[in-house]
Amino acid sequence: MNCQLEGFYQTNFIYRSLHDIMSGLVPCNLSIILSGLMFAFLLVNLLLASTAIMTWGERRLLGRFQTRIGPNRWGPFGLLQPIADLVKLLFKENLIPTGADKFLFIIAPIIIMVPVIMVMGVIPLAPGVAMANLNIGILYILAITSVSSLGIFIAGWASNNRFAIFGAVRGVAVLISYEVPVVISLLGIVVVTGSMSLLDIVEAQALPFIMVQPMALLVFFIGSSAEMNRTPFDIAEAESEIIAGYHIEFSGIKFAVIQAAEYGAMIVTSIIIAVVFLGGWSGPLPLTLGWLWLIIKVLVVIFVFTWVRATFPRLRIDQIMAFCWKGLLPMSLINLFAVVIETFILKGSENSLSLIDLWIMCVINTILAVITVIVLNKLVSTKIDPAMSKSQSFSSRKLSLRN
Repeated sequence: MNCQLEGFYQTNFIYRSLHDIMSGLVPCNLSIILSGLMFAFLLVNLLLASTAIMTWGERRLLGRFQTRIGPNRWGPFGLLQPIADLVKLLFKENLIPTGADKFLFIIAPIIIMVPVIMVMGVIPLAPGVAMANLNIGILYILAITSVSSLGIFIAGWASNNRFAIFGAVRGVAVLISYEVPVVISLLGIVVVTGSMSLLDIVEAQALPFIMVQPMALLVFFIGSSAEMNRTPFDIAEAESEIIAGYHIEFSGIKFAVIQAAEYGAMIVTSIIIAVVFLGGWSGPLPLTLGWLWLIIKVLVVIFVFTWVRATFPRLRIDQIMAFCWKGLLPMSLINLFAVVIETFILKGSENSLSLIDLWIMCVINTILAVITVIVLNKLVSTKIDPAMSKSQSFSSRKLSLRN
């Protein structure tokens, strides 16, 4: 029976290799299904393994930033620390709080984890290495990632704990607010490329979009940090205020799934940044080594995420919301308007942008980004809280009386 693949799956190296193996063992229709399941299995396990390595790498990096060593007891350089942590969590007692909604409490970690895996399936890691080439890839990613807010709220509400509810409400408020500038920042990319396919976006980057739209990258990076509850936006898990936030009541394997989802989200976000703004697998290396070039870019983005976490203190909820609506939203709108005007003028009748056009946009948008950041910094400067100013004046009066 003829069992030839067509279209995207014919050019998908991994799927084609799995299909060639399975087609000699089982009937054609069954081999197509089994090849897809095996591809998904490999992708999920690759993400979980990367998450384990990510936990070790971030802890080591944070140790260096804070002038300490980090995990170094299990294995060489502490490489087996993620395995030790997983074993410890597996043997923890699986508790369900009194008065909690048992069903929702159990499925909440799954709802948080599933969007990370689903997004990973549509991201091209190299030419012909993706589960699906969606022509609406950007829209799919934005739609699926918004589901995580539902999982966070369910986790907080089902725990029957006031601190968990506080953390969940904070997390959902931040995620919904920062979703707006993140979406607008990606619209600028869609306007330039004329497509929402991630594969088309990579191929359109004759000049990496980090240079063409630096303001869009800045907005997307900061907005993604807030959506992932990364420092300095981690008010949903503020230990000094609400203990551990929405996952305070989770233990054992459920807590491990939530942590894997958080670190997996950072890995997936780093891959998206590398694909959309840094040229994906394009680089000075040969095309056959494009996967290595992509890994280097992803590691650089993860390093910057960790650098930000180790450097900046946690912001207050009012500062976070003000920064979104008064800072990132105007920046994203200015970038979108500028890109629309530039694209309309430069494309002309050819309906495509040349390398020279991209360089022109690079110069204009870089100058515009610098001016916008300076102006917004002047307009949206943080004011001293009246209570704090009164406290400082009271302290100064006491000091003057002592002197």
